[in-house]
Parts: sequence; C-alpha cells; structure tokens
Amino acid sequence: MATAQSAYTSAQATPLAGVPESSRHSAIVRVTHWINALSFFGLVVSGFAILIAHPRFYWGETGGLGTPYVFELPLPYMKGGPSGWGRNLHFLVAWICVANGLVYALSGLVTRHFRRRLVTPNENYDVLQRMAYLSVIFGLLPFLTWTGFAMSPALTSLAPAFVTSLGGQQSARTLHFFAAIAIVVFFVGHLAMVYASGFRKQFLAMIFGKERA
Repeated sequence: MATAQSAYTSAQATPLAGVPESSRHSAIVRVTHWINALSFFGLVVSGFAILIAHPRFYWGETGGLGTPYVFELPLPYMKGGPSGWGRNLHFLVAWICVANGLVYALSGLVTRHFRRRLVTPNENYDVLQRMAYLSVIFGLLPFLTWTGFAMSPALTSLAPAFVTSLGGQQSARTLHFFAAIAIVVFFVGHLAMVYASGFRKQFLAMIFGKERA
C-alpha cells in the first residue's frame, strides 16, 4: 500500500495572510464526501440489522429457513428481528448514496478531477492509490449498486436482467454482502491513511478545502 505521506501531499502552496496554504478539495468534492460518509454509516447500521435478522446466505433465486444455504455468519439469530426498519433505512440511504455518487462522478468527469488526480501521475497519490480509488469508484461501488438493485422486486420487475444476470435474487444478496465487506475494508484503510498523515490536518482540509502548513 502507498505511504500515507504521498497520499495527501499538497499540490501547490500560495501565501494567505502570511501563512502558506494550498488548495486541496473543491466544494463539490467536500460536500459529496461528507454525504457519502453519513450514508456509509447509515448503510452499515441498517445492513447489520438486516444481517442479524437472517445471517444465512444462499445461491439462486430462492432461499429461507429449511432450505440449503451456502454459509452462515456467527451472529445471534434474531428471527423477526430489526429487519423491518433496517430494510427501510437501508433502501432510503442507498438511494441517497446513489444520487450523491452520480453527482460526484459527473462533476469529476466535467471538471477533469479524475483525470488530474487519479489517472495522470501527480504528487497527491501514487500509482497504487490511484488504482485503488479508481477501482472503488468505477468498479466496486457500481457493482454494489447493481447487486442492491437486483434485490428490489419493483426494479427487477421492470428490468429482470438486473437479477437474472447474477443468477437469482439470493445470489445477488450473497454478492452484495461480499462487495459490502470490501467497501468496509477500503473504508478502514482510508481512515488509517488519514490518521497516519495527520488526522486533524486532513479533517480540516476536507471541511474548508484548504491545508495550512
């Protein structure tokens, strides 16, 4: 994994009131970042509520109590547990996350944010970091959204290919779980890099858009 220092090195410095500063994050990047962070928290909490209501995973179109399952998580089995509010919250936050992600992706393409920061070699990120971010933004997150859509009867009734291409609704749920685990691992690694490179500095930079030396 790339060093923490290279992850957050300033691109350029300009004086402001005698204090060197460098522009880091645009307003759209900062706003979508914090919306995404809140959405991530809501999805993790609601997803865990769904898991403890039924911590078994299947493959194919159907699955439930009394049918063969692929694996089971070592969680307390709470039949009829908090899956009601968990599913409702998960569905609501998921749409917020998708809308926010579309705004971020479109703005990144229009402003060439991805080209400048993640495609072209630069001082902010090394090649492994750029590959990791690009894989998550344009690979893992779209796949997570796809598998989530495949579990919605309303959406799959309009576009059956969402679920049939994955092998069934239960297959989509299993794949969605593994994609979610990958996102959580990425999130933990992201926090570790932020902490290693100076949590306060990076936190303030993501709020105010500037980084003071």
